Amino acid sequence: MAKELVINQTHNECRIALVENGEILDFLVERHSQHQQKATVGDIYLGKVLRVLPGMQSAFIDIGQERAAFLYVDDAYIPTLEEQRAAMEKAQTGEPPASRRMGEVIPDELSSLTETVDMKFRPDVKIQDFLKEGDEIVVQIAKEPISTKGPRVTRHITLAGRHIVYMPFIEHTGVSRRIESEEERKRLKDVLDSIRPEGCGIIARTVAEGQSYKILKNDYNMLVKIWKDTQKKLEKAKAPCELHQDLTFVQRALRDITDEDVDQIVVDSKSVMRQVEKFTKGYLPNLKAKLKQHDGELPVFEQFGIDLEIERALSNQVFLKSGGSINIDQTEALVSIDVNTGKFVGKKTLEDTILKTNLEAVKEIAYQLRVRNCGGIIIIDFIDMEKEENRHSVYQSLLEALKKDRSKTNVLPISGLGLVEMTRKRTRDTLIRTMCEHCPYCEGVGRVKSVETVSYEIIREVSKTLKRTKATKVTIFAHPEVCARLSSEEFGMIDMMEEMYQKTLLIRADNSYHIEQHEIYSHES
Repeated sequence: MAKELVINQTHNECRIALVENGEILDFLVERHSQHQQKATVGDIYLGKVLRVLPGMQSAFIDIGQERAAFLYVDDAYIPTLEEQRAAMEKAQTGEPPASRRMGEVIPDELSSLTETVDMKFRPDVKIQDFLKEGDEIVVQIAKEPISTKGPRVTRHITLAGRHIVYMPFIEHTGVSRRIESEEERKRLKDVLDSIRPEGCGIIARTVAEGQSYKILKNDYNMLVKIWKDTQKKLEKAKAPCELHQDLTFVQRALRDITDEDVDQIVVDSKSVMRQVEKFTKGYLPNLKAKLKQHDGELPVFEQFGIDLEIERALSNQVFLKSGGSINIDQTEALVSIDVNTGKFVGKKTLEDTILKTNLEAVKEIAYQLRVRNCGGIIIIDFIDMEKEENRHSVYQSLLEALKKDRSKTNVLPISGLGLVEMTRKRTRDTLIRTMCEHCPYCEGVGRVKSVETVSYEIIREVSKTLKRTKATKVTIFAHPEVCARLSSEEFGMIDMMEEMYQKTLLIRADNSYHIEQHEIYSHES
C-alpha cells in the first residue's frame, strides 16, 4: 500500500497530509499568524498562578499568552517518589479504574502510562493546599487553545523524541500499547530499564519497535540535554516566559506522524525541502532517499486528491459509495453523527440493506473523525438493526477502523437505541474551526427566519405602531424579499391594515438589510 507524506507551503500557510492509497491518515495545518498567538503542545513555560479555584479544583496560570492557561488538580500535583511507587504497586495488584472497565479503549502512545498508573496519585490533596496566587510554576502545554478556551497545561513534563518519551518527574518504564508483539515489548522494556535512572520515566514510542539500544540511548541523551538546558533557563527566568519551544511545525510532523514505511515524502517548496533534508539527515537517515521535490503542473495537494478530501471534510453531509450518507454536526462539546440509507435500496432483505449501510458508514466515520480532528463526546446514530450478531459486527468493525487513528478513543457497545457513545482525545482545534468561521449572515446558527415569519413579525409590530401613533403615514424598511411578500396580493395584509386604521403604509426595499432586519418609522403627511 502506497503511503506518502505530502507537504505544501503557501506563503505563511503550511499544510501536511499523511496519505495512504488516496485516504488521509493525518492532516495538519499551521498559519504563522495563528502560531504567533497561541502556544503549541509540548512547549514549556514558567507561569504565574493568577487564581486558584477550590470549587473547581483548578487554577488559571499566566504564561504570557492572550488567554490564561487552565491547570487541573491532577495535572498540578507532583507526587513524591514514594507516592508514585505506592500507586504503581496498587495498580498492579488492584482492580482497574471504572473508566477502563467500560467500553473498548483504542490506545495512543502514552496509554502505557495513563492506563498503568492512576494519575490521581493523591485524591485527598486539594489544589489550594499546595498552590496559591502569585506562585511561579513550570508548566507544559497539554492541549492547545480551542475556540474560546485557553490552553490546558500540566506540571507532569514529557519530552518527546523520535523513538522515546522522557518524563523527568514520573518514575515509569512503558512501551506503546500499539506494539503488539509481547516478545518485542519485553525486549524494549529491558532496554529502557537499563537506560532509565531512578526517579525518571521513559516510554518507547510505536516507531521504537525493532530499534537498537544505541538508537534509543542517543534519543534519551538528547532529551535529557534539552531538559537540562530548560532548567538552566529557569534559573534566570521571570514569569511569565517561555522556557522551551518544541520543534517547528514541519519537524514535529516528521517526528510524530512519519513512519519508516512511508514510501516517499513530497515537498513543493525549496525552503521547506532544505529543512526536511537537514532533519532527516540527523534523525531519520532511512527516509533521506525517499525525499522528492514536487515540480508538476498541478498543485501538489490537488495532484494527490487531498484538496477534494478536505472539501468533503468541511461539509455536514458525506455521501457513501452505495448511495447512503452520514450527517455530521459539531457543537462546542459534542459531535453527533447520523447514518442514513439514502438512495441505497439493497438487493435482499431490509436487515441486510441496513447492515451493509452501517458497515460502509463505519469506515467513513472513522476516516472523517481523523481528518476533521473531532474530539470530546461523539454520538453515532446507526440505523437500527434487529439481530444482535449484526450489532456486534458493526461494533467490531468500528473498533478495527479506529486503530488507524493516532488519538486515543474509548468506545461503548451499541445501545438498544442503535447509538454508539464514544470519546476521542483531541489536543488541537478541529479542521472546521481552523479553516472556517461563523457565517456573518446567520451568526453561526446555521439558519435564518423565513420570509413568511419575518413578514408576520413586521405586521405585528406595525399594528402596535398604528395603534399608538397619531402620524398619518408609516414607512417600513426591509429586505427586498420581505418587501415583495408584504406587497403581494396573496399576503393582503397591508391593504387591510390601511383600511382598518385609515393610515398610509409605505414599503421600501433595501438590499443592504439582513433578511431578518427591518425598521418602522411613523411621520406626519
